[in-house]
Amino acid sequence: MRIDLHTHSTASDGTDTPAELVRAASAAGLDVVALTDHDTVAGHDEAKAALPPGLTLVTGAELSCRLDGVSLHMLAYLFDPYEPELARERELVRDDRVPRAQGMVAKLRELGVPITWERVAEIAGIPSGRSGGTSDGVAVGRPHVATAMVELGVVASVSDAFTSDWLADGGRAYVEKHELDPFDAIRLIKGAGGVAVFAHPLAVKRGQCVPESAIAELAAAGLDGIEIDHMEHDEATRARLRGLAADFNLLATGSSDYHGSRKTCRLGEYTTDPEIYGEITRRATGAFPVPGTGG
Repeated sequence: MRIDLHTHSTASDGTDTPAELVRAASAAGLDVVALTDHDTVAGHDEAKAALPPGLTLVTGAELSCRLDGVSLHMLAYLFDPYEPELARERELVRDDRVPRAQGMVAKLRELGVPITWERVAEIAGIPSGRSGGTSDGVAVGRPHVATAMVELGVVASVSDAFTSDWLADGGRAYVEKHELDPFDAIRLIKGAGGVAVFAHPLAVKRGQCVPESAIAELAAAGLDGIEIDHMEHDEATRARLRGLAADFNLLATGSSDYHGSRKTCRLGEYTTDPEIYGEITRRATGAFPVPGTGG
């Protein structure tokens, strides 16, 4: 059984539509795939409608958080998307994404980059004449800005834009956005019947990571698991995280963090143990995995 619990579609910063993503997951030989777009559930209905037979969809989202000035992401699985408190927080984060991206464009232009908001909006799929927002289901983010930079030849790849010179936390063109306190995120996820997993906790290439003591505190607050097998964790880091998972009784997951052509990772490149997946589904009460019936 092959299980990939972290993927993105065009509902946030992936390049595959939700329908294309589930079809690609089936073609890649996956049995279970989770759609975890940033701060939005906008792609879930399309993914369900297109779900091929033999593939199960886990609905989820990747929530933007910040702890003591350090950015981190919390994967939320099988929560009730209509639970009002968590829905309101997702809306606040999404509403802040458009002005934040516009601010990054302005900073880049001040740095001499001939980038335009119109092109970034086009890459993100924001309809012409609209500024984005919750009604559009748009989750524009740094990868869309980075893609425009690649097109202009400013950087060679999307990942090359995530440096202190450009879009990394604290970088010259970085702009902050509304983000959840991770302890609040865990409370909200659990309150909506979901399961909370700390995404790529030691992905140091992305910038500063929270200390191990914070992982212990999050575990005490109800964190269910940590994502260990991930392309941005080397073998030594994975071994270290497995030790932390054992110490704090956390579920150990693995996933591709697939973004289509925007990143080099492949669907199913890293996977989650079926027993861990089973425990996630047992703990969840807000939603159930969706079996494919041939959409």
